[in-house]
Amino acid sequence: MNNKLYGNLIFELSHEGRRGYSLPKNRFGNYEVPQQLRRAHDAELPECDEMTVVRHYTNHSANNFGVNNGFYPLGSCTMKYNPCINEEVAAMPQFAGLHPLQPKSTTAGAQAVVTLLERSLCELTGLSAFTFKPFAGAHGELTGLMVIRAYHESRGDDKRIKVIVPDSAHGTNPASAAVCGLEVVEVKSLADGTVDVEHLRTLLDDSVAAMMMTNPNTLGLFEKNIPEIAEMVHACGGLMYYDGANLNPMLGACRPGDMGFDVMHINLHKTFSTPHGGGGPGAGPVGVRKGLESFLPCVSPYQGNFAVMMRAYAYILTLGRENVKLVGPLATLNANYIKESLKDLYLLPIDGLCKHEFVFDGLKDKSTGVTTMDVAKRLLDYGYHAPTIYFPLLFHESLMIEPTENESKDTIDGFIEVMRRIAKEAVECPEDVKSAPHNTPIGRVDDVLAAKHPVVTWNQLKAE
Repeated sequence: MNNKLYGNLIFELSHEGRRGYSLPKNRFGNYEVPQQLRRAHDAELPECDEMTVVRHYTNHSANNFGVNNGFYPLGSCTMKYNPCINEEVAAMPQFAGLHPLQPKSTTAGAQAVVTLLERSLCELTGLSAFTFKPFAGAHGELTGLMVIRAYHESRGDDKRIKVIVPDSAHGTNPASAAVCGLEVVEVKSLADGTVDVEHLRTLLDDSVAAMMMTNPNTLGLFEKNIPEIAEMVHACGGLMYYDGANLNPMLGACRPGDMGFDVMHINLHKTFSTPHGGGGPGAGPVGVRKGLESFLPCVSPYQGNFAVMMRAYAYILTLGRENVKLVGPLATLNANYIKESLKDLYLLPIDGLCKHEFVFDGLKDKSTGVTTMDVAKRLLDYGYHAPTIYFPLLFHESLMIEPTENESKDTIDGFIEVMRRIAKEAVECPEDVKSAPHNTPIGRVDDVLAAKHPVVTWNQLKAE
């Protein structure tokens, strides 16, 4: 491979006067651009021939890692099962070509998809109605909390300003509550990783608006005391909010509405098949129990991210009523298989049955000095993307593994073998692990320097 084409920036391959395109003949005449809209200087654009451009970006694209390349143990949080048929359905011109301002009478098909998807989600969650206006999970959280606040205010109960959040919660939970103008109250976890019911009891009074919970929680553990917790919160006049970030292992097993939750959001892009690595796209529909439907937002005539809804409905239809019930059990089976296969070498702070994910606290042998970051970097040399690291914050060397439901035993066994090999390397040749990765185009980067002194433009690079 020509390293000059592969390793350089496109600007470094530029030569003045080279062209990789030809413009069509001007059919519109010549018009003066108003002075106030003109650039003071010509745009600094690279000048390259066609094949240089094609090869440059094709070679770089080989560095992208996704589920089409190999095992991606971040699971539902970033990459899961994203069948191409869902992309094809979402790209159908009858749907992709819709305009938000066209007459409602011409969008009956799209409206039917939204209605049918709502019915499916109500069936899967045990709730009464959904709004599809939120564009992301965090947006859904905020919307759900606004629904809860509106409910209390409609009853003249203005003193309910507190939201109880477990110490193991996703960071968006307290952030969403704060943005909604509510006060965050933290409830502690027990040694087994679940909510301390007795501590919760001391926090409940007539100022509590809601309690937010993720189930399974961030440690991948099922909160077995939810019926009791819901009864306690409801008894003091509060509502229960379900963070749907970990809904995957619940599909086919149980429904948040049946557990006592009043409001929830679903990360539609996570659980129902839209790839969103890099921050988008997303959708965060919010569902409510019977009696709260009138508090769902209706101020906007538009739905949220319709393409994500299309993918979700295609995913649900493809699986069908029978097979959607297998998602949760298979995700749980895969996670427990990996956990049990590695816990002799990696520190498992909380033992027992997990759901779709679990957390190691780094390597069991701490004397090697090999950290979770080192393990993650070394995985790259073996062709695996790293799991989530240093989250949740409950453990110093968190390594959160989430295999998802669709991976074969062969794939999982290969991952287990590599994880065991890295643990052995940490003892026998720790420097090889600490200096990884060795087989990637770019080696170990200085994350701190990159954050403190980011180089994001060609001019910055030239100046250095």
